[in-house]
Amino acid sequence: MKHVTGYPCPSCGTTRSVKSLLDGDIMQAIMINPLGLLVSILAIGIIVLMLIDLIFQKDYFFRAYRWIEHTLQKQRLLSIILILFILLNWIWNIKKGL
Repeated sequence: MKHVTGYPCPSCGTTRSVKSLLDGDIMQAIMINPLGLLVSILAIGIIVLMLIDLIFQKDYFFRAYRWIEHTLQKQRLLSIILILFILLNWIWNIKKGL
């Protein structure tokens, strides 16, 4: 995206943010890109649910996915808040010259 438009994408720096988080530098991770923290939390949650499903032959991951999808469709305000978070993160990336 940056090559085409000259602007970083909203998720630019997420991988570096996750790496900083794994290195134990939480503040650096947040400063690089706050989405890294969210991605890390989601990844851990997904892995845990999938392992539980695999071990106990359940469908918690699928049910959680359907619940989140249903909630986002019904709760427009929550969807708007998430979109605003992404837009603010994009502005943050542009302002800091990422």
